[in-house]
Amino acid sequence: MLTGSKTTFKVRQMVPDIKERMLSHSGVHARGREMFGLCCLPGECVLQRAVLVRKKLSAREGGGWLSGTLFCTHFRVAFVPQDSPKPDDNADPVLLGDHDVALASIEKVVAVGPSRTKLVTPNSSLKFTPEELVLYCRDLRVLCFLFDRLTPDTQAIEITYTIAKTYQPLKPGTLFSFQNAALGSIEMKQFLSNRRRDPNMNWFECPADWEQELERTGATGWRVSSVNDRFEMSTSLSRFNVVPQKVLDTELKKTFAHFNEGRIPRWCWRHPRGSDLLRMASFQNNIYHEKDDIRNLELVLFGGQQVCVVVDLGEEMPSPADIQLAHTRLRALCLGDISASVTVPDDKWLSTLEGTHWLDYTRCCLRKAAEVACLLRGGHLTVALQEPEDRDMNCVVSSLVQVMCDPHSRTVAGFQSLVQKEWVMAGHRFLSRINYHRDSDKEEAPVFLLFLDCVWQLWDQYPGRFQLTGDYLLALHDSVHIPLFSSFLANCQRERCRRSQHLPQSYTPINGLREMLPRGASDDPTDPPFPPVWDWALQYSSQRQARFTQPVSQPICSQPLLNGNLNTNLDPNQYGDGVPGSVFLLSRGTFSSPSNLLPWRSAGSSASYRKSHRRAPSSESLPGLERLIKACSLTEPPQNTNTAFHDPHEPLLPLLLGPCVRVWKDCYLRGALHAQAFSHPMSSITQHPVEQLACEVQQLREKLAQVSIVRPANAAKRQESHRPEANLNQNANNETFLFASSRAAQQHHASNRATAHPSALTKTPHPTPATSRSSNRDNNKHTFLFGHQSEGRHVPTRNAKLPKNN
Repeated sequence: MLTGSKTTFKVRQMVPDIKERMLSHSGVHARGREMFGLCCLPGECVLQRAVLVRKKLSAREGGGWLSGTLFCTHFRVAFVPQDSPKPDDNADPVLLGDHDVALASIEKVVAVGPSRTKLVTPNSSLKFTPEELVLYCRDLRVLCFLFDRLTPDTQAIEITYTIAKTYQPLKPGTLFSFQNAALGSIEMKQFLSNRRRDPNMNWFECPADWEQELERTGATGWRVSSVNDRFEMSTSLSRFNVVPQKVLDTELKKTFAHFNEGRIPRWCWRHPRGSDLLRMASFQNNIYHEKDDIRNLELVLFGGQQVCVVVDLGEEMPSPADIQLAHTRLRALCLGDISASVTVPDDKWLSTLEGTHWLDYTRCCLRKAAEVACLLRGGHLTVALQEPEDRDMNCVVSSLVQVMCDPHSRTVAGFQSLVQKEWVMAGHRFLSRINYHRDSDKEEAPVFLLFLDCVWQLWDQYPGRFQLTGDYLLALHDSVHIPLFSSFLANCQRERCRRSQHLPQSYTPINGLREMLPRGASDDPTDPPFPPVWDWALQYSSQRQARFTQPVSQPICSQPLLNGNLNTNLDPNQYGDGVPGSVFLLSRGTFSSPSNLLPWRSAGSSASYRKSHRRAPSSESLPGLERLIKACSLTEPPQNTNTAFHDPHEPLLPLLLGPCVRVWKDCYLRGALHAQAFSHPMSSITQHPVEQLACEVQQLREKLAQVSIVRPANAAKRQESHRPEANLNQNANNETFLFASSRAAQQHHASNRATAHPSALTKTPHPTPATSRSSNRDNNKHTFLFGHQSEGRHVPTRNAKLPKNN
């Protein structure tokens, strides 16, 4: 590093002749351009560069430092290693390399000197030569670059100032200039116009796409309605919606006025056991309900089923303001700030993490989605998710339910179709929630990032049941912070359609078919064609995309029981006693039938409606670890143990207690360098405190599994005979995890032991304690309780002597 310098450098702009020489270095019509070893996009120019720079690699990248050249363009900050292969000019352009970061993703630029650090802004001046350059990004990355002793001082200062001046997203118009820098050139527009969409995913942009989804799920009694084709009924809903077949479009038009923003109950997904999942906004209580309107409302809400359960998400789920506050605290904790004087010590890091409430909100979303998933598998009812505006938490819960229950949603193509259906087409306010323009801070809330965290929790607990990987979720998380994709640049389909009608040119694709588009200014650079976020080949290299998928396995062993205050034992008898047309409310783990649930039934004039006061046992009233409730399966296990696989539509119920809901460290803690979250320098191979704690918990689990002693088989059978259901275990667990039993697996192990040792039952009527422990451990390895011994039972040691009377 350089020694301290008292010289004051005056920050100046790039010399004009240097910039002209850079621009003339590449041809105007070249598709891929090499500039000082950097493969630039069409129309991209280098503003500044610094040689002999070392980049600090993260733990995922192997740690250490990587030497190369640092570039700053008007679109990105790029780092090219000195041993990188020569770029191919004929290759398709890729927006960001493995060591690049978009300017719009940068949130803070910090220069580190010999004895001080400084937050660099466009109006600030550096009074020292920076030795390190630290970039804090919105996607929770921290990039650290070290300038070598031989790096010219002017290059180190000018590239620091150039990055600080060009990344600023708060100025009006800078977002459009950033988009034009990446996609505004004629070559890039021509290239994007010829891109083909992924044929394996469903885009839900035409009636045929919705028909395909109805056929895939086996949903009967539903049809695709185009009554909102011109967005006259609801400006925030999609053009096509799935409604019951018995409701005509002329009758359907009258129902929009009875819901907020006209967001009527719409079909989302059908469970293989016959239940339908709907989502809707809150009712308009000040609307007069005519007799014909009531009939149509009943048909739309029930959808051909006899019973409807309304799941109110308005009170239980966190608000967008709560999510934004929690995410802000999480960012401040995980990123840290070497330019600030306040740091979190190691001994208070976990308590500060708990104070952010981010993991609490993640656990809340998983809990509610698991309750809805267990409710749907009861079969033959309609579950309607209700939210005041139907544009935030309904998207989260409905998507999580399908990820838990539908194996297709756990593939890459199915997951992308799910996001396209439940978020993009359903009208989630991506533009307002992500707040690219920084003009609506009150509307900003990372609801979609909370959903990705919930999906990662499921993937972390059931990695073999997902085709997509953690790298895929991380890539989607980072793409949210780049304002270049049409999926995130609008609040609803109507806004996307309005923007697509003003495309500046009509292009001629390679296949020769001319796509006629509305004509505008032929050389208007302010409206580039934005690609969808699912065009991964445009964003990442083929090596990065290869890590997006993995083989899917189907385990034979049974799933673990749930823990936490999660009530998945939603007894169908709680709502099964209602007459056809009964409506129940599921709120806070409790069923009820309030008189004002449906506004048109508040007077009690409907003859088919009978009030029910039966309630399901609330899990909120159970103490601590006695809330362990098993979601009993409705299907009998198969007789052939060789094919005793799980039902593929059996929900992936998450574990919610303790360290089961973990920190997404590959995302949140990947920027934890020696200057963040620590009060002393640490090497890149040192584990984070959260990772150390997770290792300790895992070691404790293994020790508990080794020393645990299970009940004998006959005692387990006697105890099982007193239970109303063999698969239901309602005992407390002494702060341990309870694993489900597999009846077929137990019979299979018992038959194997009887076949292998036919004389064991006759010659050894009273086995020794050591033999008993080993046989019990083999017999009940699917039913043991960690650290839980049976009461009133003495287990002698190996050297203990038996009494004479025995």
